[in-house]
Amino acid sequence: MAKRVAVIGSGVSGLTSTKCCLDEGLQPTCFERSDDIGGLWRFKEKVEEGRASIYQSVFTNSSKEMSCFSDFPMPEHFPNFLHNTRFLEYLKLYAKHFDLLKYIKFKTTVISVRKCQDFSTTGQWIVVTESDGKQESTMFDAVMVCMGHHIESFIPMQSFPGIEKFKGQYFHSREYKSPEGFQGKTVVVIGMGNSASDIAVELCQRAKRVFISTRGGSWVMSRVYDDGYPWDTVFHTRFSNLIRSILPWPLLKRVYEQKMNQWFNHENYGLVPQNRALMKEPVFNDDLPSRILCGSVVVKPIVKEFTETAAIFEDGTMEDNVDVVIFATGYSFSFPFLEQSVIKVENNEVALYKQVFPPTLEKPTLAVIGLIQPLGPIMPNAELQARWATRVFKGTRTPPPLSLDPASLWFGTSRSQTLQTDHIEYLDELAEGSDARPRILPLLLKDPKLALTIYFGPCSPFQFRLTGPGKWDGARNAILTQKARIIKPTRTRVVRNSSNNSLVSYLLKIFGLLALFAAVFVSLQQS
Repeated sequence: MAKRVAVIGSGVSGLTSTKCCLDEGLQPTCFERSDDIGGLWRFKEKVEEGRASIYQSVFTNSSKEMSCFSDFPMPEHFPNFLHNTRFLEYLKLYAKHFDLLKYIKFKTTVISVRKCQDFSTTGQWIVVTESDGKQESTMFDAVMVCMGHHIESFIPMQSFPGIEKFKGQYFHSREYKSPEGFQGKTVVVIGMGNSASDIAVELCQRAKRVFISTRGGSWVMSRVYDDGYPWDTVFHTRFSNLIRSILPWPLLKRVYEQKMNQWFNHENYGLVPQNRALMKEPVFNDDLPSRILCGSVVVKPIVKEFTETAAIFEDGTMEDNVDVVIFATGYSFSFPFLEQSVIKVENNEVALYKQVFPPTLEKPTLAVIGLIQPLGPIMPNAELQARWATRVFKGTRTPPPLSLDPASLWFGTSRSQTLQTDHIEYLDELAEGSDARPRILPLLLKDPKLALTIYFGPCSPFQFRLTGPGKWDGARNAILTQKARIIKPTRTRVVRNSSNNSLVSYLLKIFGLLALFAAVFVSLQQS
């Protein structure tokens, strides 16, 4: 009899977890508290309790080739960066293609997940759910928690003395939906992440004045990278990753800063990060520098204190007659339906083996999927987490250890980094768990064109469907045609190619082959 798996949530992580269960011959039941799939990517006019919330204008920061599921490419006519409605459309196409909806119970809230009395031998769980006011208890062989980490808003009130006396309006960015109603107002946005930047840029077209108040600053990148390609298709390549791993840290830091400042000098815009050495996720905003240059958005240090009508900043300057304060100060996460003996969250930190399995369970039958903040798209990370976890549930992979070395855990140096992972390294680590990691050297001898594309081209999700139990026959073609899919939605007016393009392309391929051999040699020397 197939093992029964409870999947909590039907967003990106929940959908791919449900599919991975089916791929491994498991029997999933997905519980979704709302009336439809999509999670974070399903925009609603009003904030709903227990659900992630986005504003109407949200676009993806990862391109379609890098943020799709590994065996389901996005339609080639889709733009490279998607509005939330288009990304939701993709998720619905995915769910329909793999017939996932029949495994989802909508308008069903998970109340509790607790161990069975014989858990130490069976690894089973009792899941209590509620729907239409009625509770139901069901036994499952495994549980996959797919709630994400954008539900519980975090406002450090103690860090902003006087906010309780402020007579204007203040709220968390989770409650922001659109620029309607901000006409002629003075707004202070606290924070320097993607939400803060997006909201400030959007509001400055309606509001009287907009300020961004930041404690640590941030690098700001454009989605448009070298030669006009999406940033992540150029930045996240295996070759670039190798170069970054072998360069001495002082040199890498210098190269990184020069690249970040190539678009504009961050110091001149008051945005340079306080700790430049940290490889924090940059902010992606194509308009922020222009808005600052035009004076529509003003960057200020962190607010030291609020009065009834004003914000006093750390440098002693003051802005009076402030109407609205928006706290884009991040999120907390918790697992209210689980006992602390299963997963304990302290200071926004949680110890999970490879960010997936609680290390103290006698049986590895509970997995947390998507509770990460990768320096890249979360979709392929969550999918590989689910592929590995379901194989552990099935018993075809070695279970994780029952304890963790504290020295091996990385929680960053701030709240925003507690869930951070390196993109390609983490993908490869997960892929080992599902026998899906591509082997470049053997592939170079067997299929040199594919090997070169994998090594020097985008590290797209399709690479992890070339081999192993989840092998997809369309993976090779998807990899070799990804450049065409990137260009198709932008090349809407065809121009004649330069006659030198083919020669340049040929010379680059020769250089690439030599560089690959050199990279393999360096890797062998290091090992």
